[in-house]
Amino acid sequence: MDETQWKGKVAIVTGGSSGIGEATAIALAQAGAHVVITGRDSARLEQIAAKNEAIAIVQADSADPASAQLAVDAAISRWHRLDLVVNNAGAGHPLPIEKYDSSAIAAMCAVNIIAPSLLVKAALDPLTQSKGAIVNITTAATRNAVPGVAHYAATKAALEHLTRSWAMELAGRGIRVNAVAPGPVKSGALTGMMGLPEEIARHVEVVEAEQVPLGRRRGTTDDLVQWVLMLGGSDSGWVTGQILSVDGGWSLRQ
Repeated sequence: MDETQWKGKVAIVTGGSSGIGEATAIALAQAGAHVVITGRDSARLEQIAAKNEAIAIVQADSADPASAQLAVDAAISRWHRLDLVVNNAGAGHPLPIEKYDSSAIAAMCAVNIIAPSLLVKAALDPLTQSKGAIVNITTAATRNAVPGVAHYAATKAALEHLTRSWAMELAGRGIRVNAVAPGPVKSGALTGMMGLPEEIARHVEVVEAEQVPLGRRRGTTDDLVQWVLMLGGSDSGWVTGQILSVDGGWSLRQ
């Protein structure tokens, strides 16, 4: 990857206060980009911004429709351009059929489908001007049945469909749209986003580790970030509409 391709570029990373989002924002800033990160926890956002002066923060819940324009306005007002949108924020938790609840399902749809859609809309003009890119973070769980977390996977599958559709719709503007689909990653998502108790999270990690053909217990954020930057950068100028699984072969299991 061209080490200079991010110099002076501007990116938005939603859910940038932890996990893949945090790692992506820091990597972009270290490569020379300016980055706006969004998240709900102001203290955590400040901690991330303190790691690199090129990182700006917008405290916002992606479930709030107003958050999209806030993020774009922050990037444009400060740096006057936008080159990359990383739709990383996600919502999901275990939800067996007998516990189905309209508000819980709607909350996942709000963050995993509606929020990325509104951010793409808000970013449309500046991304057109820069011939920029969009990278959506989905999940390798869309490749197989996932009892108990079906709505999380289903909403991420919807985001993958949006990825392909946006790639076609925005190609004429010179905007590329791709997605990275992580498998099991050591990012804190099991106890964070999924809300699992530590003991159950450890059990899930053991089970998933047995399913990964490459044999590593879990992936790392570094495994993912390099592909986010690759797909979002100019080196991938002939790549659009692709969903890249980065999962050690986990999604190949039957």
